[in-house]
Amino acid sequence: MEDRATGPRRPPEPTFAELFTPKLVTVLREGYRAADLRADMIAGLTVAIVALPLSMAIAIASGAGPERGLYTAIIGGFLISALGGSRFQVGGPAGAFIILVAATVDRHGMDGLLLATMLAGFILLALGFLRLGTYVKFIPYPVTVGFTAGIAVIIFASQVKELLGLTLAGREPGEIVDKVATLWGAAGTLNPAALAVAVATIAIISGLRRWRPAWPGLLIAVVLVSVAAALLALPVETIGTRFGGIPSTLPWPELPPVSWERVQAVLPDALAFALLGAIESLLSAVVADGMTGRRHRSNCELVAQGAANIGSALFGGICATGTIARTATNVRSGARGPVAGMLHSIFLLVFMLVAAPLAAYVPLAALAAVLALVAWKMIERHEMATLLRASRGDAVVLLATFLLTVFRDLTEGILVGFALGTLLFVHRMATATAIEAIDDQADARERVPFDPALAADPDVVVYRITGPLFFGAASTVGAVLDRIADQRRAFVVDLSAVPFLDSTAANTLAGAARKAARGNVRFFITGASVGVRRTLLAHGVAAPAVEYRAQITDAVAEAQATKAA
Repeated sequence: MEDRATGPRRPPEPTFAELFTPKLVTVLREGYRAADLRADMIAGLTVAIVALPLSMAIAIASGAGPERGLYTAIIGGFLISALGGSRFQVGGPAGAFIILVAATVDRHGMDGLLLATMLAGFILLALGFLRLGTYVKFIPYPVTVGFTAGIAVIIFASQVKELLGLTLAGREPGEIVDKVATLWGAAGTLNPAALAVAVATIAIISGLRRWRPAWPGLLIAVVLVSVAAALLALPVETIGTRFGGIPSTLPWPELPPVSWERVQAVLPDALAFALLGAIESLLSAVVADGMTGRRHRSNCELVAQGAANIGSALFGGICATGTIARTATNVRSGARGPVAGMLHSIFLLVFMLVAAPLAAYVPLAALAAVLALVAWKMIERHEMATLLRASRGDAVVLLATFLLTVFRDLTEGILVGFALGTLLFVHRMATATAIEAIDDQADARERVPFDPALAADPDVVVYRITGPLFFGAASTVGAVLDRIADQRRAFVVDLSAVPFLDSTAANTLAGAARKAARGNVRFFITGASVGVRRTLLAHGVAAPAVEYRAQITDAVAEAQATKAA
């Protein structure tokens, strides 16, 4: 809606309660019936069955014990659903964090990881309450596709040792080039039994996805190969042989050791956790919105992610975030609201209390196979091919993000990709801004009735600027405006097709106006919206150097009258 006097009316700003009320409260206010609870119980159980092996696999790949993945899914997942701004978000440990978490454990130990996770939680709380969640959506699509594919490659590389049952002389390197060289050097230690377990796991999951997609393929595959490995006494490493099994209860909450020196040491890791957690969770919420037609509250979601990471760290868990795979499973299973995600955590707790001793028989090769399939699904092959074909700029952003993520660092990949994407956007916006002289061939796009004969007057120059006028286009526009001839009596710049301008553009127009004033040329600005005019006035583009008129016709007629006089 637009008011002629004040310009476009802005919708009222949402209140604090509207921004940060959890979706759980919204759903309960709408009326939560027994049928909704039954649907959420079925969805929660389905997601828990998927999350059980996946949470343990992600924790092991991250350099932590399998129980820490369960703690994360139980505590973090419950808080994300209970406090979050999405009806269907399901949280827990995510494959995207594997490399960051493993590197943090290597540098600072498990206590350092818990402290970094807690600090990331406080950072996410701050991002949410400062209402910065809306800006995460400005990350370019090629960047998200590139870093997701890069993470997938790193995850797969990290699982090759377990997939093949290799025995390494020392620690597995973190850098992918050194990792590949080390794995290649250990090829002679391949364990055929571990490879058979991994191949069987992949085959069962793939077969069930094809012929029985509604069945919980991950859990069925892990259970079957675990039973087979135990009955056949296969010489493969299991959760029990490496970790001694998992606890059957949750630990008591406990603060990790905190000191100023440790906070400074782990702060870069905490920032990386917070950045990736914000991106991953909000992307997952957007996917859920697309599947259901609902809208999430991004800032409320970040607050929930912050609380979840603090809670997870207190109970010994690792980084928690909303995950696309579990959230999509939740939606497809018929969830009605956040209760489904909360029940998923409760079911996981029940599984841990009841079946913890059985986890000791799970082969690590089976969990590695699960993560290998997760990595394969993370690579959006069709989207990558489309972006590579779409334009050279998108291809450069995608490849730069992907290669830096794989060979350098995840955070560096995101930052460089974002910077390149921003430069590409500025270039495209700058080329979309045009400045044209209105002459006797004035086209039909003119917004107001205008007599082309007036524009043909050699003593009156009329230019129309179309598109956003900002620093990327200001130099081009300035070069045109600087060619004002001193012998002209009037210069008219029409801004009716300029939706916004920035300080650089305002300064460019101010310079043109000063030059016109020195040559005794009247300088008119026409058609400026309220916002554009406010910006110009704030930068000194005002009388007597500049005269504002509503329409081109007004300015040209006034210039003609001055000439006639």
